Amino acid sequence: MGLKLFWSRDFLLNRHFLWVLFVVNLLGTIYGYIWYENQLVWTSIHKPDWMLPFVPDSPTSSLFFTLALLYLIYPPKRVTKLQSAGRVIIEALAVVCSVKYGIWAVVMIVWGAAQGDVLNWQHYMLIVSHLAMAVEALLYFRFMKAGIGALAAGLLWLLLNDSMDYTYGIFPWLPEQLEDDLSAVRAFTYALSAASFIAALFVWRFRKQA
Repeated sequence: MGLKLFWSRDFLLNRHFLWVLFVVNLLGTIYGYIWYENQLVWTSIHKPDWMLPFVPDSPTSSLFFTLALLYLIYPPKRVTKLQSAGRVIIEALAVVCSVKYGIWAVVMIVWGAAQGDVLNWQHYMLIVSHLAMAVEALLYFRFMKAGIGALAAGLLWLLLNDSMDYTYGIFPWLPEQLEDDLSAVRAFTYALSAASFIAALFVWRFRKQA
């Protein structure tokens, strides 16, 4: 059986494991919002309050995934069309946002380090945790209900978030070594939004054929 066990439906949908995953993601979400505290305060002082939801990208992504896990822990037996629509939107956002910002954060850390930023234990912790965000989102998408329409809505959200970030200057704070590379960072960010949608679409096609 070997490593295949850890990719199997029986293992991944085991309620005990799902609860562990839920708690880990919930704690990570809380930590993420605390991480963004200074930028949230700065934004509330210098920008309109309605921009605040666009600031904490990674923890909001993990929040969507944490909520999506609840549908797997407690599968609803009877749902209305509105409840079903809410579920697929949350799941789609959980997938495309977690893949996008999981990879984005790692690239920014490595990119900054390549230009002289000194890494500490928190950087390595963030690399591991954000890679895990991307992997778990793609891994669990095959058990979710979201389809191509919801994924398209997720892509629109990512592009809106990108436009807000780089139009109004509320993108996640970067290592100072990357401040003169903002145009390249912006282009990469938009491209990664599209790539995250394509990755989710690929998993969706695989799920439909399975």
